[in-house]
Amino acid sequence: MIRFCTLFSGSSGNSTYISGGDGGILIDAGVNCKTLVSKLRQINVEPDTIKALFITHEHGDHIAGVRVFAGRYGIPVYSTAGTLAQIEQRHASDERTRLTVLPEGGVDFTDMRVTSFRISHDVADPVGYRIDFGGKVIATATDTGCITPEEKEAFTGADLVLIESNHDLDMLKNGFYPYELKQRIRSKTGHLSNDDCAAFLPYLLKNGTTRFVLGHLSRENNTPYAAHSASIGALLDCGAKADVDFELTVAEPESTKTRCICL
Repeated sequence: MIRFCTLFSGSSGNSTYISGGDGGILIDAGVNCKTLVSKLRQINVEPDTIKALFITHEHGDHIAGVRVFAGRYGIPVYSTAGTLAQIEQRHASDERTRLTVLPEGGVDFTDMRVTSFRISHDVADPVGYRIDFGGKVIATATDTGCITPEEKEAFTGADLVLIESNHDLDMLKNGFYPYELKQRIRSKTGHLSNDDCAAFLPYLLKNGTTRFVLGHLSRENNTPYAAHSASIGALLDCGAKADVDFELTVAEPESTKTRCICL
């Protein structure tokens, strides 16, 4: 059985657990070690069963727990060379942290292969991840200002995707953020809006994706209802039926509960 669990999602911290039949991996560790371990145990996962930690980029809400968590449990940390250099520069690692540049062909475990693909964000070398179980595929990407060609290719044919639906355009436009920050968020290296996310989903559905998880929602410029409404509207408009042709869920930033999806 394949399990996909969004432990944390949003500007306060991000971490996703994915497993097959022989242990699991984490994508990002953006909360402190104690909080991360507690959430893992809520889904009956012991931290010493984690095979590896994969980092998308160096922002604090993705790496806050890397040093303590990976060091304490001896878990290897994979990412791009640019991201790992930033982790070291930000003192988010120490002599216990096993930092490894992800090989071009990815990393093979007993029951899964993890590969990366480029996304578009204003950091050193950001990536999303594609996890292939030899028949089922999960793809994840948040913190991307646009859908890159590499992202489109990696998402195509995935059974389940975690995709960013960061902000509602009107809420962002009329909100309290400074103009410069609004421009950054809306840029091609910022964050994906509800509308941009929704526009991509019918393509994915037509190419085999049946489970969609919306993540990295802004607390200030979005609501779970707004994100869900935009995406389900786009899917229904192409003739699909909810809970028949697809499942759509929202990883809510403030949720204390973790929902796991099984494939």
